[in-house]
Amino acid sequence: MRQHSGIGVLDKAVGVLWAAATEPCGLAELCQRTGLPRATAHRLAVGLEVHGLLHRDADGRWRPGPALTELAARSGDPLLEAASAVLPRLRDLTGESVQLYRRDGMQRICVAASEPASGLRDTVPVGTRLSMGAGSGAKVLAAWADPATQRAVLTDATFTERTLLEVRRRGWAQSVAERESGVASVSAPVRNLEGEVVAAVSVSGPVDRIGRRPGARWAANLLSAAEALQQRL
Repeated sequence: MRQHSGIGVLDKAVGVLWAAATEPCGLAELCQRTGLPRATAHRLAVGLEVHGLLHRDADGRWRPGPALTELAARSGDPLLEAASAVLPRLRDLTGESVQLYRRDGMQRICVAASEPASGLRDTVPVGTRLSMGAGSGAKVLAAWADPATQRAVLTDATFTERTLLEVRRRGWAQSVAERESGVASVSAPVRNLEGEVVAAVSVSGPVDRIGRRPGARWAANLLSAAEALQQRL
């Protein structure tokens, strides 16, 4: 049970934040979960959205915002601390955009990124939520997800169960123009101390520059970066 601080507006705002964090919701659901009047719930949700603590998706539903990821990064998340050291080196080695993704239900979140200083890039801001149904990062996270999640992802995915079997066999995934036209990427799994896959590290960029077989070019470097992240954990 959440504690009450005695500061009414703060407790209500935290209640709104928790309601949206439990499951993305529209205004009617937000009112139902919090018991707040419609005007109050809307005002607080919009205020949290302004500060990046909530984010509205294309369907108008509120969900946790990118500022929460940034706050987590400053609170000493070991994976994000490791990423701050490893991702820039991978960026410099490849000359391309580098991202770190975690799965959140049926979406993946960019929790860290490192961009080259110049040139055409595939910029994915920290906090961005992407589908689990397309892209090399999605394939990696789906390949080592539980069976129920895999079945749900494969319902609308651009890849198949056979693809995931191949990803697990070779230890990395690639994609060409799946998530976005003209963009290619390659990803590898990051494991925790128990051997569980907790994230996917990715390199992405224009197909014209990376080529249509990005795995042949960058998979070895990605696997080394994933190992470096695991060692720092």
